[in-house]
Parts: sequence; structure tokens; C-alpha cells
Amino acid sequence: MKDTKIMFRFYTIPEYVKEQDFLCNQHKKGWAFRRVYFPGLYVFSRCEGEDVVYQLDYNQEGKTDRQSYLRLFEDCGWEYIQDFFGYSYFRKPAAQMNGREEIYCDDGSRLAMIERVFKGRMIPLLVLFFLVIIPQLLLHGSGVRSANRFFFGLFSGLFFVYIIIFIQFGLQYWNMRKRLR
Repeated sequence: MKDTKIMFRFYTIPEYVKEQDFLCNQHKKGWAFRRVYFPGLYVFSRCEGEDVVYQLDYNQEGKTDRQSYLRLFEDCGWEYIQDFFGYSYFRKPAAQMNGREEIYCDDGSRLAMIERVFKGRMIPLLVLFFLVIIPQLLLHGSGVRSANRFFFGLFSGLFFVYIIIFIQFGLQYWNMRKRLR
């Protein structure tokens, strides 16, 4: 029987709770989360099925004093697994919890985390969109050479991908804000 399993899953920024639930369910089935790689490849290793809670934290300030940041979680019983794309992954056996423990235990802190994600992820995407994608689209859209047509098609595709990302994140963010307020 294989001791390692790789699965592909894609979660958008506000879907961090779904990602946590996915990791918890895999652990209950006997697959402990080990790593995630871009573009959403999750690596698991075989383990005893157990009720384990996974939590994700997005805190760029935690990078400045990494040791204190990780010690804070360790002191509360959370095992650090890895960092990926700004998120830190932690887990803790449910049997060691005092009631329902969460890194973000109230709506205000959940909303603050999503706002940190917005600033850390979406603002750079918006800058890239307005400073690179749109100017390149306009530049290559005005030519008639085959190279310009190729790049026009490439940047047109990127333009639509970015628009979809912005709309999807915007709707999820808006719904989450409404739900948490």
C-alpha cells in the first residue's frame, strides 16, 4: 500500500475554511497533510485516522519575528507544518483542545485576516493588471504583425483571467464581509 498520496485542489483566498475542512477530513481518513505545492498539489502521508484540526493563518507580520510567531502557536499546542504563498499551516489533535479552539475565534479577527490577504495578494495583482497587462494589451492590439497578434491573444487571455479572479474574489469577499458583520 502506498504511504504517500498527492491530490489536486484549488481554493480561492476566502475559501480558507473549506481548505481547512479538506485537510481535517483527509486526516480522519488516515492521510496526514505534509506539504502543498503550487498550483494546489497537496501531499499527504499515511497515518492513523484521527480527528485533527487544521488552521491557516495569513500574517505577514509574523515573518519579521518568525521564532516568536511560531513559539506563540507552539505554546498553545499547535504544530507548525509549513508556509505557502503567505499562509502558515498549523494542526492540533482535537483531543488536546479545550472546547472549540480556532486561531481566529471571532468574526472581527476573521475579517481582519481576510483584509490582510486582500492587501497582500490582491493589491499586487491589481498593480500588475494595471501596469503590465492593460498597457501590453493596448500596445499589441494596435499592430498587425503576427507577433503582435500572438501577444495580443496572450494578453487578452490574461486580461480575462484577471477579470475572473477579481470578480470571484470580490464576490466572495463581499459575501464574507456581509456574513461576518
